[in-house]
Amino acid sequence: MNQTNSILAYLQAGNSITPLEALQRFGCMRLGARIYDLKGGGYPIITEMVKDERTGKRYARYSMVKV
Repeated sequence: MNQTNSILAYLQAGNSITPLEALQRFGCMRLGARIYDLKGGGYPIITEMVKDERTGKRYARYSMVKV
């Protein structure tokens, strides 16, 4: 199973994912690109921008639309 399919299955299971989690779980260094591919394939993925209160850095958290 490739990274895109692994990430898709993870999201379809009701999980959300951040770039750091994608790197740790799937060895994916370009989560944004994989999400772009999935959105292009018609998958309803939500992007939420999150701010780390400790560092002030912002990052994306991706999840699928719940039906």
